[in-house]
Amino acid sequence: MRSDMIKKGIDRAPHRSLLYATGVKLEDLEKPFIGVCNSYIDIIPGHMHLNGFAQVVKEAIREAGGIPFEFNTIGVDDGIAMGHIGMRYSLPSRELIADSAETVINAHWFDGVFYIPNCDKITPGMLMSAVRTNVPSVFVSGGPMEAGISSDGKPLSLVSVFEGVGAHQSGRMSAQELLDIEANACPTCGSCSGMFTANSMNSLMEMLGMAPPGNGTIVATSAERHQLIKDAAKYLVEMIKKDIKPRDIITEDTIDDAFALDMAMGGSTNTVLHTLAIANEAEIDYDINRINKVAERVPYLSKISPASDYSMQDVHNAGGVSAIIKELCEMEGAVHRDRITVTGKSLYENVKDAHIQNDDVIRRREKAHSPVGGLSVLFGNIAPNGGVIKVGAVDPSIETFMGEAIIYESQDDALSGIESGEVKEGHVVVIRYEGPKGGPGMPEMLAPTAAIAGRGLEKKVALMTDGRFSGASRGISIGHVSPEAAEGGPIGVIQNGDPIFIDLTNRTISLMVSEDELNERKKEWVQPPPKIKKGYLARYAKLVTSASTGGVLKTE
Repeated sequence: MRSDMIKKGIDRAPHRSLLYATGVKLEDLEKPFIGVCNSYIDIIPGHMHLNGFAQVVKEAIREAGGIPFEFNTIGVDDGIAMGHIGMRYSLPSRELIADSAETVINAHWFDGVFYIPNCDKITPGMLMSAVRTNVPSVFVSGGPMEAGISSDGKPLSLVSVFEGVGAHQSGRMSAQELLDIEANACPTCGSCSGMFTANSMNSLMEMLGMAPPGNGTIVATSAERHQLIKDAAKYLVEMIKKDIKPRDIITEDTIDDAFALDMAMGGSTNTVLHTLAIANEAEIDYDINRINKVAERVPYLSKISPASDYSMQDVHNAGGVSAIIKELCEMEGAVHRDRITVTGKSLYENVKDAHIQNDDVIRRREKAHSPVGGLSVLFGNIAPNGGVIKVGAVDPSIETFMGEAIIYESQDDALSGIESGEVKEGHVVVIRYEGPKGGPGMPEMLAPTAAIAGRGLEKKVALMTDGRFSGASRGISIGHVSPEAAEGGPIGVIQNGDPIFIDLTNRTISLMVSEDELNERKKEWVQPPPKIKKGYLARYAKLVTSASTGGVLKTE
């Protein structure tokens, strides 16, 4: 076992002495040492219950024949961090999470790792650690929040609150109505109840084969998650015995299939950023152009908030992620159904007994919302390396959009322009210098997209940025535009009034000026000084790469 490095041999007597101080017994030295990588933190609703959750995990590991050792990572709540400097720490926290988990795992030679993530950057950070360290691993997240309900019975989620702010500011909602939404949108612990980034990633883990079936949709407050934990602990001990590692499970085919589920469920655009980063850690050279190829063969089967009023709880009651995966497995060429997973069974074996229980929440392929997936990567002279849009959250009547650029050099300026009425029907709001390097940290743009939707302009105004969006964003919102402005990308030379054409059918985004004019502007472009000059964000800005490569840090 890996852990023999710290517990076997005469020269390891001091190490064993220290282990005894932690409660390890002599007979425990023959058992696998299993790290429990927890992300408990009080201020994040999706994580506030994970201290108790970890106790269940540790007991399950003991019952399965392992010795558990719990350690923690940090966490950032994107909803609470949004709209101020805190959001610039969100994406960079992913790297800290991966680095801290790697540090503890490799310093202590664990034989296996049981990861407990839930929200935002924490799930992908832990997945990056798993494929980087390549130690047998299993994941069970904290689970989604129960759906909120307003006092008059309407379904709510966090996006309802953000859009309610825009509606109130434009006079379309009273202060009392907004207060009612605010008080009822987030009723329990768990990751926010829609198909936002956290639940997108926790669902994708089922398709990746790194989490047991049910992980994405069993709500945080349900005792069913405890059974998931017990099953996962047994799987992990068996994987240690058979030496099955994350890179045996996560391959290029696996990454394709993760995007296939993303397409079928209309997941967050952030999943593109994170899945590319996971592929990078697994040393898979994944071409971003493959994403559109996946979209072409995978139908859009389930519209979940913010694309509809359905919550993750509704998806669970309709058959869960397993029912969606089964539908894809039974389509010729949609996914690679015979891949190995943490259960020891193939992907299809995991879901073969699943059934769609509600055809409105999860549609069958013959009646899909769209024959193509809910995410697209757009290319063009504005985004030579791509920009990502959640087409599943765009009104189906919109196939193209021609608008006039209105430029903002920061999210704050854009939000002021939207709230003041400066942004009008027919505008393409361009928010730049908010990418991984320019932000720094590629802050989310839920506030601007929600403000646009709250004012009833989601079909009349487009938004594009080198920053990114919350999974709760909807409308004609294109993020991750690469190269970013801070690296001299074309988005940095767009001018007020420039015509911009967005074609969702052909997946293009074009600045309607001549190539000569564009080249002249590029020659005149001057790189601005960094916004942050010290601390972690300054170091991050110097090392971070493009969104098109997952926004990972340079190692060479």
